[in-house]
Amino acid sequence: MSAPLVAAAVLLAFAAAWQLVAERGEDVGRLVRRLATRATAGRVGNLAEAALALGIHDRLRRAGLGHRWTPAGVLLSKAVGTLVGTGTAFLAVPALPGRLAVIAAPLLAVAGFLAPDAFLERAARLRHERVVAALPDALELLAVGVAAGRGPGKVLGEISRTGTGPLAAELAVIIADVESGRSLRAAIEAMRDRIPGPQIGALAAALERSRRYGSPLADQLHEQATALRRDARRRLEEHASRAAPKIQLVVALVLVPSVLLMILAAILAHSDALFGAVG
Repeated sequence: MSAPLVAAAVLLAFAAAWQLVAERGEDVGRLVRRLATRATAGRVGNLAEAALALGIHDRLRRAGLGHRWTPAGVLLSKAVGTLVGTGTAFLAVPALPGRLAVIAAPLLAVAGFLAPDAFLERAARLRHERVVAALPDALELLAVGVAAGRGPGKVLGEISRTGTGPLAAELAVIIADVESGRSLRAAIEAMRDRIPGPQIGALAAALERSRRYGSPLADQLHEQATALRRDARRRLEEHASRAAPKIQLVVALVLVPSVLLMILAAILAHSDALFGAVG
């Protein structure tokens, strides 16, 4: 079967499935839930339980996309990705050798299913990097405010209102938690669940030490900000050191051969004059 016929068959199958869902969506939904319940021994019976089982809520929270993307939307995108991967497999299998086709077909379907998870993990990683990059300045502002005799909660509230980016949004969530009756330490601990890493934990520990033992909070915040900037500088230096061999590899494999090819082309273009002069 040729590739166009396979593509037409896949499109017709998608259209038929779409029409079936449109006409008997409730029956299909009950069937899917029943199959999911049996396949997971009763652990997953609806979309909410499926999202919890797949860890979608946690990924959305860490990526900061909970207000823009619902768990049901992620599950739908995973289903669409699986269908796209399966359709791509149908198109690619006829052009692949037998053994490779057997391996590639399920891998493409799995890749389509996992593509939304990869997107969320990348968004969470980028968000974490932005929060950590903005944290030293926020700690310095907090230290100045605390040294002036103001409470940490009030200073964090001002930073959240005047700042931008994911850190300001997280600080706004902390202030909302404090205003609803939660302690500042518990609110920052909850932020550490959304932004994993030692940086937020160090802030929570400094606030707790200052509250319990009366240790100077401003000095601790200044030290944390200095340490974060030092770590950021070290990461940049490591990144720059890794870039040098890559640049040398590009020069050796691309630039040098291209220059040699240009010289060879010039020699070939003027070969008659060169060899005639020699003769």
